[in-house]
This record gives sequence, structure tokens and C-alpha cells, in this order.
Amino acid sequence: MITALAATTLAAHAGPMGAGFGWLFFLIPLFWIALFVLIFGLFGRRFRRAAIERGGFGGWNHAGRSAEVTLAERFAQGDIDEKEYRARLEVLRANAYPQSPRS
Repeated sequence: MITALAATTLAAHAGPMGAGFGWLFFLIPLFWIALFVLIFGLFGRRFRRAAIERGGFGGWNHAGRSAEVTLAERFAQGDIDEKEYRARLEVLRANAYPQSPRS
């Protein structure tokens, strides 16, 4: 009699998902989504920081670009004349993207 009463009570309170695990249906996907967001956030941040320290993404040369900006600022302030500006800019651009030797 106690077994029948326990089975009836369990069946009455179980619901459509089984023995009371309906809330777990929502928590498991949320757990995995949160885990992936955490992993991608941490490793993505490390990748971005390492890429910036290496000099940028995909061959960006931040040092070369800042040298051109500095040169332009010196020209705008009148520290160097146009002839010197163009000569130095040509040297900067030639050294920023070296040509591979052709055979």
C-alpha cells in the first residue's frame, strides 16, 4: 500500500518531463552557453592583446604608421621642409613594406 501511494504521488507531481527534472531542461543549455562565452571571451582577449603586441592584425604595422604620423606632425609644425618630408616619407614607406627579391 505504501509503495502504491508513493508511486501515485510521484506520478502526480512528476509532470511531463519526468521525475521533477523539467527545470534542468533549461539549465543545461544555459550552462553550456555561459561556458562557451567565458572560454571565447578569455582566449579572444588574449589573442587580441598578443596580436597588438606583435604589431597588429594581419600585417598592420603600428610602428610604421605612427612614424608617418610623427613625420606629418613635424612637417605641419614647420620643423622640416617639404623636400625633407617627402624624402623621409619615401624612406619610411620603402622600409615598411620591403619588396621580396625577384629571381
